[in-house]
Amino acid sequence: MGVPKTGFTTEYRNLLFLILAALLLAVLGCHEALSAETALERIRRTGEVRLGYAPEPPFSFRLPDGRLSGSGPEVARRVFAMMGVHEIHGVESEFGNLIRDLRAGRFDVIAIGMSVLPERCREVAFSEPFYKSGVGFAVRPGNPVNLHGFQDVAANPSVRLGIVAGGVELDYARASGVAEGQLIIFPDAAAAASGVRSGRVDALAAMAVTVQDMVRRNPQQLERAAPFRNPVIRGRNFPDHGGFGFRPEDKDLRDAFNHHLLELLQAPDYLDLVEPFGFTRAELPDRTTAELCAP
Repeated sequence: MGVPKTGFTTEYRNLLFLILAALLLAVLGCHEALSAETALERIRRTGEVRLGYAPEPPFSFRLPDGRLSGSGPEVARRVFAMMGVHEIHGVESEFGNLIRDLRAGRFDVIAIGMSVLPERCREVAFSEPFYKSGVGFAVRPGNPVNLHGFQDVAANPSVRLGIVAGGVELDYARASGVAEGQLIIFPDAAAAASGVRSGRVDALAAMAVTVQDMVRRNPQQLERAAPFRNPVIRGRNFPDHGGFGFRPEDKDLRDAFNHHLLELLQAPDYLDLVEPFGFTRAELPDRTTAELCAP
């Protein structure tokens, strides 16, 4: 009688190969299913959303206890609660990097209240606007250089104008004839306000509500230039309108957000939500994203 052979038979090896291949395909299939999950599906499944912001009161800022607040985060918090999403995670960025970081997936929505502009609409899927605001200058008390608009800066080459990186005010200044050498770029609103107080710049150009908030926080060191002339730029309509920004591939998330945002804008307590941040009935939006994105 012969000795039984040891080891795997060819049939056994083939069966084992088929089993392993089936397991591998199953794992890959699960991975593909998970990777195909949309941002909206993930947010609804987890009940969590990441809000991208830059420190720019009154639009967005951290309270002493660490809570993310400001007009943008508070409106977003209310809208996401209406969607059944209650866990908010703030992810800080510089204003000039918000669009880049959104598209890179660092967070799900820009929640600072970014001006809806045609050039930005090519990179971001904006919600409907939730506020409007003109532009303003923060200056030292008495407005020593007598600045009341971008044209005044352009007319005096010795004037230095501060602007937050990525702010639309940079375009307004250039279109108004302000020379590049007159422009000082700051990473955030706090640094820009410090630049005005110290005399590094003669004025800071920012959204009027931002300027108003800066003056409220620095009543002895800053004031709002008044009167103020909005820039005259062909093809632009003032005041600017701000909305929430989403990745272009997340339009389903944007649309779900929009549905509840429009409900909130019509709610009787909407002004109660935004008035603590300096927004009044005069700052309620009166244009649509489609109109603002039109070239």
